Amino acid sequence: MTDVASAPPAEPTTPPVSSEKTRRQTFFWERAHNGDLPDGADLAALRRGIGREPGSVPAMWRYYTTLDREGRLTARLRAEHVALTLYAVHQQSLPSPAHRAGTGLGTAVLALRNSDRFSPDAVDRRFNAAATATSLDEAAYHLRGLVRQLRHIPQSLDYNQLQQDLINWQHPDRVGQVRRRWGGQYFLGRGRDGDRASTTSAR
Repeated sequence: MTDVASAPPAEPTTPPVSSEKTRRQTFFWERAHNGDLPDGADLAALRRGIGREPGSVPAMWRYYTTLDREGRLTARLRAEHVALTLYAVHQQSLPSPAHRAGTGLGTAVLALRNSDRFSPDAVDRRFNAAATATSLDEAAYHLRGLVRQLRHIPQSLDYNQLQQDLINWQHPDRVGQVRRRWGGQYFLGRGRDGDRASTTSAR
């Protein structure tokens, strides 16, 4: 497990290279697919990585952008692994793309809360459990439950941002900002009267 109480080892620096070589590779969820949706066999291969050590499932190797020749288990690899498995769960049987740039996790879960498909209190509890997780593995567990529910609306989210959030989750000096951003997205626009009514009905 990756405990946020202890930061992962510093990733080695590399000499400067040309802008062409430093251009970011395209994550799997950003790639062009037939009919705008990935093949079911690709998603099945990614789901095999659930609960497994990043880079340990050969079927997933071709989907990573963060593997290196030295086999280092970096914060970026851990984050991409979790994001790939979450995306595969989210996209499964979904008729529209699960990735949409600009839609943060808190914004997506707020849409879930407002959808009337699930109890607002239950969504609150699951989101709070994800936001207060003290390890990457624990966060991934609760996020899987959320993306399964998002699939029912259906609601997409920004997997580029989520992947970056999961990198920062592994650094004690950065995880607080991730939690604050998720909280701001989730509570922004929620009416006080609606929250008060929800609290009253729960008593």
